[in-house]
Amino acid sequence: MVTSWSKQRNHLRTLLTYGIISVLAGSLSVMSARATEASNVEEVAPRQTVSPPAATPRIVAPQVSQPEVTPPKLAPPKVTVRKIIPRQNSAANIPAASLDAIFAGATPVSVSDLRAMQRQIQNVTKKIVPCTVGVRVGHAHGSGVIVNEDGYVLTAAHVAGKPGEQAVLILHDGRQVPGETLGIHRTLDAGMVKITAERSGNRVPWTHAPLGTSAELAPGQWCLATGHPGGYEPGREPVLRVGRVLSLKGDTAITTDCTLIGGDSGGPLFDVNGRVIGIHSRIGNPLNVNLHVPIDSYRDDWSRLAAGEAWGHTPDVQPYIGVRGEKDATTAKIAGVTPDSPAAASGIQPGDTIEKFNARAVPDFATLKELVNNQQPGTRVRLLIRRGDTLLRVELEIGDLRR
Repeated sequence: MVTSWSKQRNHLRTLLTYGIISVLAGSLSVMSARATEASNVEEVAPRQTVSPPAATPRIVAPQVSQPEVTPPKLAPPKVTVRKIIPRQNSAANIPAASLDAIFAGATPVSVSDLRAMQRQIQNVTKKIVPCTVGVRVGHAHGSGVIVNEDGYVLTAAHVAGKPGEQAVLILHDGRQVPGETLGIHRTLDAGMVKITAERSGNRVPWTHAPLGTSAELAPGQWCLATGHPGGYEPGREPVLRVGRVLSLKGDTAITTDCTLIGGDSGGPLFDVNGRVIGIHSRIGNPLNVNLHVPIDSYRDDWSRLAAGEAWGHTPDVQPYIGVRGEKDATTAKIAGVTPDSPAAASGIQPGDTIEKFNARAVPDFATLKELVNNQQPGTRVRLLIRRGDTLLRVELEIGDLRR
């Protein structure tokens, strides 16, 4: 092979740039005639080995009949060796602040960004799946999440149904444990269930997820959803979906693009650090626009839920009793009664003053409206009414203004 020094130099630069050779040293003898500007050179290739390093190559010139000519002295080329460090598929390649910014809504710009996101999600998934449970109450099937070591489970109100019902909780590994439904806030669709199974003798705490906060969420933030789409299936763990926050409505609703279907209701919505930030409530149309109850609402109503209270109404109804308050009155004095209404059926008359509603004091008409609005149509309530100097006890059934 005929090779010029410039070609050898380019070849060396190529090899050194990619870090695939160690050292090239040896002697070079060139027998050449100035008239031809070249000579035939035979190159002996080094042995191809991995370890130990290849022997130093030696270039030998063939014997020719021309007279020996001293080759010009050439200075070796200056070569810069660049060390190549392979990238690792780890979130450690991206500064924490940068990864946090991406999960907060910034756009990932490289494969390294995506790999770091993937690694973080994979790590968190190992923690949140064991906390996700299936919930069965009667014929209703849904999902939930264990949120403390005593076995309290957050779910949706329409999954829990009503307080005091027997429930079955299906753990991530398929084991089934008994439970009981506690409180429900129908307006928000928030519910609570308690695992009632006895734990082992050393009282090992239930695997649970920490509560986050929904107050600081923002559109574009990444989130994770788990649950049992289509209902629990034997041999299948809770299913993970990845999405982003689309919008927020105060303390009543979070909208995300996590794809959910029936059976996911009551399941948890997590931030990318594995903290519960919401509970799946209503599935939208399309399936990737869904509503979740903010976790801060559960925190605010924790005592009432744990005590087994039921209040509020489902979104498709409008509770009423059919009374109108007297203008400028400082009490819940009735100015008028709607014909054929629950109030009329119970005997309430204009001029009556409602003093108690299910044993709760009613200081004014605004309080009465709030108490009625927190009831589900069909619920029976007890009223204490003052008519002149007489106190009357009345029971009526909350009606639905939409029917």
